[in-house]
Amino acid sequence: MGIGTSVFLLALGAILAFAVNASIGGLDLDVVGWILMAAGVLGLIMTTLVWGRRRQVVTTKQPAEYRRVEERRDVAPPL
Repeated sequence: MGIGTSVFLLALGAILAFAVNASIGGLDLDVVGWILMAAGVLGLIMTTLVWGRRRQVVTTKQPAEYRRVEERRDVAPPL
């Protein structure tokens, strides 16, 4: 679950819990709102943990092998 989905669940849950005063037979919308908000918070925490761990990973590359070239000054260059 990403950050956008978590924020959406939080907003939808808050709307259901605090702004809607409707009643559906056998279904309490306040409880559904609180459950959606809890799922949104849990999703934000999990996303933060995954992204935080991803940013802490350090990759190192093996150094490139360089060829050492020496120039001799005591010998004339080839023709």
